[in-house]
Amino acid sequence: MSLLVRRLLRSSSVRFHLGGRGRVFSNGFSSGSSAQSPPCYIMPSSACGEDLRKVIIFKANEMVYTDVDKKVHGELLDDDEIITVGSSNGWVGTMKEDGILVLQDDLNPFASDSHPKRVPLPPLVTLPGCQTQVVTNVSMSSSSPEDENCVVAVKIKHQCFYSSRVMFSEKDDVFCLPGSGGYIIGSWDLKDPKNKPKIQRLRFQNLPELTKTKRELLHSCSTTEHLVESRSTGETFLIKWYRKATSSGAVKMKTRALMVFKLDEEGNAVYTRDIGDLCIFLSNSEPFCVPASSFHGLNSNHVRFLDLDEHGVVFLGHDGCLSPIRAYNKAYPAPYYIPPQSLD
Repeated sequence: MSLLVRRLLRSSSVRFHLGGRGRVFSNGFSSGSSAQSPPCYIMPSSACGEDLRKVIIFKANEMVYTDVDKKVHGELLDDDEIITVGSSNGWVGTMKEDGILVLQDDLNPFASDSHPKRVPLPPLVTLPGCQTQVVTNVSMSSSSPEDENCVVAVKIKHQCFYSSRVMFSEKDDVFCLPGSGGYIIGSWDLKDPKNKPKIQRLRFQNLPELTKTKRELLHSCSTTEHLVESRSTGETFLIKWYRKATSSGAVKMKTRALMVFKLDEEGNAVYTRDIGDLCIFLSNSEPFCVPASSFHGLNSNHVRFLDLDEHGVVFLGHDGCLSPIRAYNKAYPAPYYIPPQSLD
C-alpha cells in the first residue's frame, strides 16, 4: 500500500513554471475586508453563436441566479470527445484523445469568456498496470496554475483508490489521498519531493447506532470518501457519501446517506453531527467549506452536494441515527461547485 501511494502521488503530480502571471484568484476564504463572490455553480442555457452556450450562474447561498453574462464553449458541456476530470479552485481539467491534460478557467463565473485561459500540463508518466488516460480528479496547491510555484496533483484511477479524491491541505502543505473505505490516508510533502509518502491509519469512533435495515442499505450503496479542510478553523473532515442507483425509470444515482468524521492528530476519525458555523460543498470539484456566517442565506452545519444527476443538502444537526437529506434528480452537465472568488 505504501508503494502504491508513492507511485500515485509522485508520478502523477506535476510541477511547472510559467513566465507570465495572469489574474490570480484567492483560495476563496474570507480574509479581512476583501470582497468575495459566494460559492456558486453553473447551468447551461441557450446557444449564443457558433460553438458558444450561455450559462446561468447560481449563488449557492441564496439559490438565485446572478446577472453575470457568461458564455462558454459548448464542447465543455455537450462534446463527448472532451472528458472533464474534475475542478480545483475554479479551474476545470479536460482531456482529449491525445492524453494531454489541460486546465482551463471557462467555467469560472468570474473569468473572462472572451479570453479563456488554457494551461496544458506535461504528458503524464505511464504507471505500471494503470492507464494514465483514466484521470478522476485534479488538485492544485494554489488558487491558480499560473502561480509561479503551483503544483498540480492528478488522481489516476486504481482499484485501491477508486472511491477517493486527492486534495491539497493548505494547513500542512501536503497533498492527501484517502484509501478505499477511508481507513488510511496517504500524504505527500511538497517540501521534500523525494520523501516517501506518510501513511496515517484512522480509527473510527462514536459511530451512530444503526438498525439492521439501515446497515443493509449502506452496504448496498456505492461509497466515496472525501477529505475537506476548513481553512477558517484549521479542522479536517472525512466524508463518506453513500449513493445508490434508482430502480425505476432512467437509472440515476440517489444519495441515501452521508456521514461526517472530524479528524485529529492522533488518527481518530470521530463521527459528528456538528461542524459549527461551516457549510461543506461536495461535487466533482475539490471539496471545500466556508463559514456560513460569511455569506447571507447560507446555513451552518450543512453539507451541499452536486453530481451529474443530483443536487441536494444534508442537515447534520438532526438527532436521528443519520442526518436527513433533501435531494433533487436533474441533469447537471457541469457538476462543479466553485469556491468564493476574490472580487478586488
